[in-house]
Formats: sequence, structure tokens, C-alpha cells
Amino acid sequence: MRQIFPAGTAGRVLGPADPLRLAGQISPAAPSAPQVSELIAALGAVYAYPDRRCVRGNMIASVDGAIAIDGRSGGLSGVADRLVFWVLRSLADVILVGAGTARQEQYGQVRLGDIWSQLRAGRPSAPPVAVVTRNMNLPLEGRLFGDGSGAERPARTIVLTTRLVPEHRLRAAARVADVIVAGDREVSAAAAIDALAQRGYRSILAEGGPGLLGELSAAGLLDELCLTVSPVLEGGRSPARVLTAPAGAHPRPAELRLAALLEDDGFLFARYLRAG
Repeated sequence: MRQIFPAGTAGRVLGPADPLRLAGQISPAAPSAPQVSELIAALGAVYAYPDRRCVRGNMIASVDGAIAIDGRSGGLSGVADRLVFWVLRSLADVILVGAGTARQEQYGQVRLGDIWSQLRAGRPSAPPVAVVTRNMNLPLEGRLFGDGSGAERPARTIVLTTRLVPEHRLRAAARVADVIVAGDREVSAAAAIDALAQRGYRSILAEGGPGLLGELSAAGLLDELCLTVSPVLEGGRSPARVLTAPAGAHPRPAELRLAALLEDDGFLFARYLRAG
């Protein structure tokens, strides 16, 4: 993996071109070779959060703009993309996701084996997942809310929902998650971020879907976007974009500036900051 931007770093090699296969390293849970630890430290510096509240989006897209193949983003991913994905999660205080994406991508709680512990000094061992759901249309059993297996105790999932949800459903969810009623009929982007900030979460990683990122952007709350460009031509079958504007909204284009650009095996990893 090499860094292309900013100026002065062009061509700087951060680590092995195929980092996760080095010495059998396939995930944060596997034994780390020294070169992998050095690469993780370098990526931690590239993607370090600022010392303030910051909402960062992370998405992957094909060269022709698709964000999924056959409905899942995994078809666009690769070894280095999964590495950056884990690094971004390891740096975050909380992971924010929409209910549709949580269902489609089969989200689970973040476990210790998913996290680079060297990037979490002074913080809880793993970040919680916070799910935005208007009507609590989520299965309350299984990986997202803990299936009771193993000795590990991941951070409880946070549910951001509305007063549309019946009281008995809220009580059932409260047994397996931290439930926050953050709206009457909708959970606005501002309400979701404010609720998390009030709980002390400053480094917020939004993993989608496009509707959630579009709402954050339209509200002026998306401070950064980490975009992976996969060397794949999806072929134009998927109409989905990285961001989708909320219905009836006409957000102004937001100017971004490139903060970092990495490359590995044809994948491009761009970190954009909102200008100003």
C-alpha cells in the first residue's frame, strides 16, 4: 500500500502491497507480523480524527459509480479495502448505520477480533453500532443485538428510533439494546448526531446507506468522506449512488478538499474533508 497524496508523500510505501495475507494475517484477530503493525500505525495516522466532534462517512463504489453488486457492497471489496474498513472502525467512538443497510449487510456487534487494539488506547475495547430506525423493523435476536454466545461482551447496540414504535416493542428492544427515542415520526440526521454526542461520542463513523449519508450531507453534518474506488466496472445495473438526497430536499453541492489518497492493487482510498 502506498500513499499518493498529499504532496511530499507521493510514492511513500506504508506497508506490504498485500498486507492481510502477510504471514497469514487475515483479520485483526490473527497474529500480527511486525510489518502489519507498522502499516496499521501508519494508517491510523492517515485517518486520525480531529480533536472535536467529527462525522465521517465511509463508502465503496465501483469505477462506474455503483455501490453494490447484487445488492451487497462486499462484491466490490478487496484485501486492502477490508483493512481500511477495520482501521476506520478501530478509530471510531461509534458506528452509525441505517436500518436498511443493517439488514441488507447483515450487521452484527463489533467484536474484539474485528478491531485493531493498538488504535484504541484510552478508549473502550470496541465501538458500539448505532442503528437509525423509524419503526423498529429490526430482528431483536442474533448478531446485531448479541446472540449470547462466547465470553466476550461487545458494546451494546444503540437504537435511535421514534415515538411511532409501540411501547411494548420499545421495552423488548431495551432488553437487548440502548434505546433512544429521538423523534416523533422521523429521526433526523441532526437528532441522531446530537443524541450520540450527548452520550460522549465525538468520532462518529457513518457507514451508510446512501440515504443516511445524504441526510447528513444535506444537514451540513458530514465532515469527512472516506471513499474507496474499486477497480470494477459494475456495468450500470445498479442505480444506487454513494449519497441520496432526502425526498423533497434540494441540497447545495458541498465543496470538498482531498486530505489523503492511497493506492493498493488498483484500489484507490480517498479521504475528503468538507472545505472550510
